[in-house]
Amino acid sequence: DHLIELRKRLMWSLLGFVVAFIGCYFFAEPIYAFLTHPLADALEGQPGRRMIYTALYETFFTYIKVAAFGALCISFPIIASQLWMFVAPGLYRNERRAFLPFLFATPILFVAGAALVYYGLMPMMIRFFLGFETPGGQGSLPIQLEAKVSDYLDLVMSFIFAFGLSFQLPVLLTLLGRVGLVSSDFLKKNRRYAIVFVFVVAAVLTPPDVLSQFALAIPLLVLYEASVCSVWLIERGRAEEAKKAESAV
Repeated sequence: DHLIELRKRLMWSLLGFVVAFIGCYFFAEPIYAFLTHPLADALEGQPGRRMIYTALYETFFTYIKVAAFGALCISFPIIASQLWMFVAPGLYRNERRAFLPFLFATPILFVAGAALVYYGLMPMMIRFFLGFETPGGQGSLPIQLEAKVSDYLDLVMSFIFAFGLSFQLPVLLTLLGRVGLVSSDFLKKNRRYAIVFVFVVAAVLTPPDVLSQFALAIPLLVLYEASVCSVWLIERGRAEEAKKAESAV
């Protein structure tokens, strides 16, 4: 019965993804134009700038990736709801009430991370890398960016997914706190290690300039502190419930 139910939920999830993919493919060009807007904005006023593709099929498969990316974002609520409908019957009522906020927080935090990349980090990163262009001169050739459509898309998608997943830190730590694997005291004691880890992650995921690293590290540190508060609230609620149970006895 569980396997039949799982197959049903997977089929509905796949159907939602396929329908969204077909719809996104017809709008793949506008979606790609939206993703390339930070680069177009940085190159505004410079005539002759362009993007290129070097393989005959490159643009087609780029639009396929764009459609899959858009379909995954659109169908995520469907996939999440199907996952919830598969898991929820095996949970107690109080467990369902406890899990629902995380179900809603996950896409909100992912969108927040993606927005930080698109509107904050990408323009800074593009300006940083465009600074390596050289006009050339006597005895030397100019160095000018001619970005490939597939390379640019892979860069943007990898950054969006990396930041979106990084912003799931409060959800992960709060869930670990709810099941008792971590405590607020543990998170406080290991705060300095978390700060080092966050800055290492920021250095790996961002361009090699301090401004971009801080643009990712500071929000992650804020989210870490929010996770500490969230775990502490869970512990306080658990202690109050224990006191009520003792007084009732």
